[in-house]
Amino acid sequence: QNSTFNIRIQPPATDSFELQVSGQMLVAELYQVLMQHEITCHRTCFSLRLGDVPLDSHTKLCSVQDGAVIRVEEELYSVREAHLHLRHVRDLLRSLDPADAYNGVSCSSLSYLSFYTQTDKDIGSEGGWWAFEDASVNFRPPEYVLPGSKDRPLAPLQPFRDDRKPIRCLKVLSMSSWNPPPGNRKMHGDLMYLNVLTIEDKELNITSSTRGFYPNQSTAFNFNPKPAAPKLLCHSLVELLSQVSPAFRKTFSDLQKMRVQQHLYERTATPFQVFTWIAPEGDYTLDCVRAEEMHVSPEGQEEYPAGQRRDWNEELQVCRELPRHSFQERLHREMKKFKKQANRDFVGAATRGAVAVIDGNVMPLNPAEPPHMQMFLWNNLFLSLGFDVSDHYQPLGGNSAAHAAALCDLRGAQAYADVDVEGLYTLGTAVVDYRGIRVIAQTIVPGILEKQQEQTVVYGSNDNGKSVFTHPRFLELLEKTCKPLRIQRHQVLDHNSVPVELCSGIETKGILGNDGRPYVLDFLRTFPPDLNFQLPDTKVAGDVPEECRKFGYPRRHPHSLASLRPELMEAFIRHRFELYVKMVSQGLEKLEGRREEKSEVQKTRDAAVDAAETEICILSTDAGGREEHNGVPSLIKQCRSTFAESHRRNVIRDACKAVGSVSESCFDIRFNPDVSSTGVRFPPECAAQVDKQRLLLWDVAAFLLSHQIPAVLKDFLDHAAVPMDGPTLTAALHRRGVNVRYLGTLLMELELVEEKGPLSHVQRISLSEIIIRSAKHIFRSFLQGVDPAALSAAVSHFLNCFLSSSPCCLDSCSDELVSRRRSRRHRRSHRGRAASLKDNTWSKMTPAELWSRIRSEARDYFHYRINSESIDEVIETHGLQRTSLLREIAIKTGIQVQLREYVFDSRHRPTFGEEDVINMFPVVKHLTLSGAETTGLVQRARVLIHQGLLKDGYDLISQALALFVRVSGILHEDACMCLRLLGRLSYLMGAYLDALTHQQKAVMSSERLRGIDHPQTIQDYTHLALYCFAGGRRSTALQLLYRARYLSLIVSGEDHPQVIALDTGLGLVLHGLMEQELSLTFLKNALTLTSKYHGPSSLQYAHCHHLLATVYESRGDLQSARQHEKEAYTIYHNQVKAGQESRATRESSEYLRNLMQPAESLQNGTGRAVNTDLTPLKTFSTSSHLMIVQQLNVALGVV
Repeated sequence: QNSTFNIRIQPPATDSFELQVSGQMLVAELYQVLMQHEITCHRTCFSLRLGDVPLDSHTKLCSVQDGAVIRVEEELYSVREAHLHLRHVRDLLRSLDPADAYNGVSCSSLSYLSFYTQTDKDIGSEGGWWAFEDASVNFRPPEYVLPGSKDRPLAPLQPFRDDRKPIRCLKVLSMSSWNPPPGNRKMHGDLMYLNVLTIEDKELNITSSTRGFYPNQSTAFNFNPKPAAPKLLCHSLVELLSQVSPAFRKTFSDLQKMRVQQHLYERTATPFQVFTWIAPEGDYTLDCVRAEEMHVSPEGQEEYPAGQRRDWNEELQVCRELPRHSFQERLHREMKKFKKQANRDFVGAATRGAVAVIDGNVMPLNPAEPPHMQMFLWNNLFLSLGFDVSDHYQPLGGNSAAHAAALCDLRGAQAYADVDVEGLYTLGTAVVDYRGIRVIAQTIVPGILEKQQEQTVVYGSNDNGKSVFTHPRFLELLEKTCKPLRIQRHQVLDHNSVPVELCSGIETKGILGNDGRPYVLDFLRTFPPDLNFQLPDTKVAGDVPEECRKFGYPRRHPHSLASLRPELMEAFIRHRFELYVKMVSQGLEKLEGRREEKSEVQKTRDAAVDAAETEICILSTDAGGREEHNGVPSLIKQCRSTFAESHRRNVIRDACKAVGSVSESCFDIRFNPDVSSTGVRFPPECAAQVDKQRLLLWDVAAFLLSHQIPAVLKDFLDHAAVPMDGPTLTAALHRRGVNVRYLGTLLMELELVEEKGPLSHVQRISLSEIIIRSAKHIFRSFLQGVDPAALSAAVSHFLNCFLSSSPCCLDSCSDELVSRRRSRRHRRSHRGRAASLKDNTWSKMTPAELWSRIRSEARDYFHYRINSESIDEVIETHGLQRTSLLREIAIKTGIQVQLREYVFDSRHRPTFGEEDVINMFPVVKHLTLSGAETTGLVQRARVLIHQGLLKDGYDLISQALALFVRVSGILHEDACMCLRLLGRLSYLMGAYLDALTHQQKAVMSSERLRGIDHPQTIQDYTHLALYCFAGGRRSTALQLLYRARYLSLIVSGEDHPQVIALDTGLGLVLHGLMEQELSLTFLKNALTLTSKYHGPSSLQYAHCHHLLATVYESRGDLQSARQHEKEAYTIYHNQVKAGQESRATRESSEYLRNLMQPAESLQNGTGRAVNTDLTPLKTFSTSSHLMIVQQLNVALGVV
């Protein structure tokens, strides 16, 4: 069923063509393929028939035979189908236009890989490796890419593409003002009317009918729906326009040719919308589809007409109820869950709804309440704001707690979704931050809006523990989640002081919906609290461990919802399990008598066993009148084993008690999420257990400080984690279970390190992250007081206060000057816009005030003191980049700025103007789904690869990729990860062409899914350059490395370990291209950075010296070559324990001996030394291609 085969597609009035399909492909997926195919792309309203039998859209193609002919049958249009056809035609006409990617719509995103791989002239070039394919090729990079350049231009981030210029096929395509058709025309099949202006300036009025499209006789002022001469009826709008406009026929043909040249990964829509933080100023053109969507989608209207709105909750829960017994059932279930829960269906609707709410286009359910307390119902989604409504979060920290609760709830929902207990239902959830306000979008529990929530809660508490309920059905279901989530089943006192049992945090609520399903929601306490961070007025309970006190903990925090990460819990449990195993092993050694001398207790127990033997013998004799010893040995053996088992149980019980296990018979550590919750009361008989659980949480908090933060620092020192920006730093912390709020502690630990050089990049990025996050907190409240008409002015003013070096002042708006000239009375009654802007609170912010607030926020939230008096001083002292800071703050807050070169150092003019703030995008967080079956395949493949079974690992990864693509499509993080692994395995097995193919897809996926300047994209570019060089595409490899280096400079600057690999790779590639001077430029910079980040006595430093020696040798500078190789030999000799016997030392010694031979022979021949240091000798040729590839493998960490 997974095999591929060929079928023939027979379109109407066109020759048939062959198409390769998979047996697992659905007919619905074949529809989408045909709508993108070059021949059938202009068709949307059709059915597929096998013979005379129509194919059901949910049928798999495995039922179709190889070579079968599937006929495309034209169907009648409806109004909906006509609208979809018009949208599709619009998408075709704009398929080369990047405007949708810039504007963040239609799941479009940017990719520039083909810009650098389109000129592969060196593929299959002859004349040997070192024969240039074009003598005129200039391999020198732009000046801003060279080492030492301080220029960071932004324009190359999105290079202009001549080969992708948008082709204009029509001047105007719009809806006619004669819409909708009158009743008499509906009786003739008219659906809607269109206006078209062709390139030849020919005006057309077109009727969309049930049978297709035809020109009518209407004009702008005269309605005449009769067909115009010549009478043409075409089922496709493209066919009609091709017949009436020769220019359209030609331009559309050209468009199709360029569109087909696009890679599939470039034109496929992403599952989630990706926004770019910077975009050029584009032309705004007429677009009938966009204009129509304003009236039918969320801007002021519901997305679907009444009666046709989707029931998101029902769709999600039906997917969860799908069978999961067989592998195929589980795969089908995961596919349905992804498409309904995590794809653009739910997340896209939630994002549009949140934007509509903040823009004021949705009527609140409670309009009489203040704006921050309002709730909304939109498209069957419940939308609420991240503010403290009715002082519900007041005991937890007020608005700060309400804002944090949304993400806590999302993380908890993710945990329960991963556990996926059958019969337990959670809500679809997404969190959207837009214009400084957090919006929580959730599906609706059936019946919850018909009564108060207090009446619907049958489990948990809705008032912070004042009233608590429990329910046997929820206890049974939640008990199944306790073990995987490490939650201890515990008792609390309800409002009547009666103990009730809970299997979750007290805030988790259980509701029985009107559909009979048990729903759980509000997962604020899914993970145990972090006792290191507490509210300012909280009384510290229990003894604080010495490790915590040493670091200054516990510390105050804005809210009491700070929780531990699941990665930390697992690390702590692994640590305690190691202690448990060690204690049990030591106890059992004593039990087995491995010590020669027995203790008094053991002697006493042996005596007891002997006495039992005697007693058994006496009893057996008395009972039968004679000695029956047949059963006595077994009884004695049983007695001895009973005492041994008692010993073993005691050992295990003592070990469990020591490590904090909730069970006395086995290792089982769980946490009580309510031990530090305010308002929660425990039964008196549980006091000892609660104290024990609180002590366990203090142990975890101490473990984080004493083990995990040092482990993070070790990762950085060993280069196991190399962060380039804030998100990658955060990911490195999270892998060790360290929350971002510990950044201040991490920075203080970095400042105590003696050798600060190797970790200077981490210190720089950590400080930058604290500054950016503090600025983001301030920006959130800053925006909430801004009038919508002043958004661009306010955002640009904030950016100027944050990053500009000049005193900020608000510019007046020229548009307002025009309006003020309308009349003298208008000029007297209304002040200018600039004057009104200066009266706003936000406009009074100064750079000094903003920096003061950033320092205060860093001190209060991260507990880190920034000693610099201004942002300029921080940048100067710590080597930060304003471009990198702009990128970080824009990505985190959703700001989109104009693509141009910004002058940050000007003292006379602000850096940003109103026109530089192009847009603001929502920042969306949602649930992520990963298939357990497919993930297991990847893990098994990694084990095989680690064992050296590359081919077997390759096969498993290929299977995993096919499953990931089937579940989530070709553009997904999991599929991208598989492509990356397949590329690497293909390269290691020598299949360079396959490696190129897989890695090219991986690069495009990274660009489309993560962003064109994401660190993972940079890494993927680097590996693709390696595969290109190994496969013969030398100039392409060079351009890819230049691109990767430029992106690294934008993201993190030149002083970074990642630049070492890039500069080494560039030096080697240029060396292979005979560009020795440029090669030396990059290799020398790599040597300097290697000395800083790896140390002057490291093997990496020796490797850099060796590479420099080979380049100097090839250009004839033997003195420099010998000098560098001597340095390399010395390091190898001192580093490697085997000394002269090590391979590296032996090879360096031999190479150094070869370098010394020319000078010795010349000196012996003439009796004196001859200066051959700068004499280019032909005997010293450029290194072989294979040697360069091997050096690249080492430099880029592939082997």
